[in-house]
Amino acid sequence: MNKMAITDVPLSGKRVLVRVDFNVPIENGKVIDDTRIRESMPTINMIISKGGRPILMSHLGRPKGKVTPQFSLRPVAAKLAELTGKTVRFAEDCVGPAAEAEVGRLSDGEILLLENLRFHPEEEKNDPEFASKLARLGDIYVNDAFGSAHRAHASTHGVTTFLKPAVAGLLMQKEIGYLGAALADPKRPFVAIMGGAKISGKIDVIKNLVDKVDTLLIGGGMMFTFYRAAGLEIGKSLVEADRISEAENLLKLAPEKQPILPSDVLVADALDGHTKTKTVPKQAIPPDWFGVDIGPATQKEFSRIIGEARTVVWNGPMGIFEKDAFAGGTLAIAQAIAEATSRGAVSIVGGGDSVAALAKAGLTDKITHVSTGGGASLEFLEGKTLPGVAALTERN
Repeated sequence: MNKMAITDVPLSGKRVLVRVDFNVPIENGKVIDDTRIRESMPTINMIISKGGRPILMSHLGRPKGKVTPQFSLRPVAAKLAELTGKTVRFAEDCVGPAAEAEVGRLSDGEILLLENLRFHPEEEKNDPEFASKLARLGDIYVNDAFGSAHRAHASTHGVTTFLKPAVAGLLMQKEIGYLGAALADPKRPFVAIMGGAKISGKIDVIKNLVDKVDTLLIGGGMMFTFYRAAGLEIGKSLVEADRISEAENLLKLAPEKQPILPSDVLVADALDGHTKTKTVPKQAIPPDWFGVDIGPATQKEFSRIIGEARTVVWNGPMGIFEKDAFAGGTLAIAQAIAEATSRGAVSIVGGGDSVAALAKAGLTDKITHVSTGGGASLEFLEGKTLPGVAALTERN
């Protein structure tokens, strides 16, 4: 990434406008998962330590361009103050007089958090006038929101037209560093595990990875579209009929490039997690049953392959892991990746469900890098240019 970074610019005495990803879950006015806030703290702390004044902006939820109290970032300001031990000021708006007045009151060592960007419809429209209003608040722009870098919004893209230098924060650098190294120069064997409900959101990732990885493992709901493409009975399992031909094409690749599909499946007669289950070979899924997870033989085989890897990328659960009865495959893969990491493999896990599965297994801190950006990490793995990265100032 030949883009300028926060380490390339002087921060002392500067108003540093930082796009962060504080889109965190809030219940009863309190943040219940502060992972994304903690991930941006190195950038915030660096700005303060170098004599800059951090002005943070983020979206939260989907208020659809209207002021919606349930999507206010005020609880995030309270959590940020708790985590940093600093005074965190809060602006009632992200642009205009309220924001500008709070910026003017900001002292050294303090942090300012602006109200939800998406209270303004102009944010998602990448409106130039709105972007220019954001730019007025800072002297330097920093994008530390990898999770939003795949969106060309005013705060990730448009603002860079009016405020330069536009540089990458420490989290952005870390995300792109790990993902970029995995694609460009991975330690081998390089194993990718793709799961999740649908093939449609990941077919382009799979196509991009087949020529880069040594082994591609498929699980989750998408495996049934591959099974159907192979002519197998899938019962009542999830299938995307319009993607069968693409799955067929992948199964026609040379044997060493073909994705490896589960050899056995956990099936259930209903999806509530409290009904009958049994393990069957992939060729023997009963007509009236649902496929809900990879089976034990697949868990063992996938774990063996992961155990031999030097680089592992995982996106998407192996089954309906939210139900404990259907979570065994996903947790087994999480454990296998953690064990491979302990033996020296570089492991990268992205996607909300995969990250949640790691947390459920208590293995988050056993992974080399847990990506904060689900959609952004997928688009990066597809080989797409991320607008929020492309907009940053070139290092020359």
